[in-house]
Amino acid sequence: MSVKAEYINAFIKASTEVLNNFVPDKFSVGRPSIRSSPFPTKEIVIILGITGDIKGQAVFSLDISMAKTIASGMMMGMPVEEIDEMAKSALSELGNMIMGNSATLLFNEGTKIDITPPSLVKGTAIEISTAGMETICVPLVSTAGDIEFDIGIKG
Repeated sequence: MSVKAEYINAFIKASTEVLNNFVPDKFSVGRPSIRSSPFPTKEIVIILGITGDIKGQAVFSLDISMAKTIASGMMMGMPVEEIDEMAKSALSELGNMIMGNSATLLFNEGTKIDITPPSLVKGTAIEISTAGMETICVPLVSTAGDIEFDIGIKG
């Protein structure tokens, strides 16, 4: 099964709208590509499951610098020196907001999804395996840095 464009478009629209609310450097969408499993990530990874009419997962991958910028923006500009529990909470909430908005957009098109609570992973040399899922990588690009948004849908 190939991932329907309207699914991907809803995720892209929600992610850029939410990010642009919190980061002064506006995000645009880079060229999407198909990911082979397993694939490498950056140092901060936010993973949310997708259930309902479509099943899969959303993976946001960003470097420490971008994570600090976003966490700061979500905390009304409070400086973020390290990815502590407060910053992790803010980043996890970012995943919730993007996926919640995606769920609303999809619902308006007749597709019902639910999302799982986010899991945040921090480290180096992290690889994600997505057995049985076609995964589309959508680069979210800004002058402050990039985020890799991987959407895996199970066939």
